[in-house]
Amino acid sequence: PAVAGRRLPLSLPRKWVADLMHISRGVPVVTFERRMSLAPVAAARAALPARPPWVVLFAKAFAVVAASRPELRRSYVRWTTPHLYEAAETVVSVAVERDYQGEPAVFFGQLRAPDSQPVPQLAAAVRDWQTAPVESVRTFARLIRYTRLPRPVRRLMWWWGTASGRRRAKNFGTAGLSVTAAAGAWAQNLIGPVAVALNYGPFDPHWGLGVRLHFDHRVLDGMVAARALAEMEAVLNGAIRDELSAGQRPGAAAPGPHPRVA
Repeated sequence: PAVAGRRLPLSLPRKWVADLMHISRGVPVVTFERRMSLAPVAAARAALPARPPWVVLFAKAFAVVAASRPELRRSYVRWTTPHLYEAAETVVSVAVERDYQGEPAVFFGQLRAPDSQPVPQLAAAVRDWQTAPVESVRTFARLIRYTRLPRPVRRLMWWWGTASGRRRAKNFGTAGLSVTAAAGAWAQNLIGPVAVALNYGPFDPHWGLGVRLHFDHRVLDGMVAARALAEMEAVLNGAIRDELSAGQRPGAAAPGPHPRVA
């Protein structure tokens, strides 16, 4: 006998994820993971009056490393002749979950050159993406507007937005950051139109966690990815810890046990 069920039309959020997966198909993604110990930067963060989201600290650390590793700012472009495009600065595309018309939806905000911005400024941008009316955020509103177009038009626009390295960097950034660790789970791989993406799992009680770098093997090789992860850990426990320490309140307590990424 037939299985009972119902047919559901695709909502706008499901359409734009389908478009994203369509344009990202065929990217040969390789994933490297490094176990990081971040107790020094966690202590500096815990001492702040307003704790910045961890996603901001990782975005800035990645951009600092990418400033001296141009491979992390490159993308593979097929059209018209296969080549690499190298952006002059890092643009990190950050996935943000919001409610849209009664449904959880993933939107994307962009942190442009986070290595040259102070942490509080970056944190304010991310919190605005998390709390401002959805259609008041320019990149969110553009995604909604384009997804209302007919599918053939949308697919053409997505292709055009990635057909050159310059347009890809403008529309999608040079790196992606998608984190679900606050819910206790994390992706084993990430697929997207950028050559490099990051995610990480929850912290353990000693402020250690696994950080994954997913990369297009046509653009960079494994040793570059491995060194970049090591350098990110050093930046988080060095320069970023020092920046956070400069804003600490006197007598602040050290971070407690059973931490979570937020």
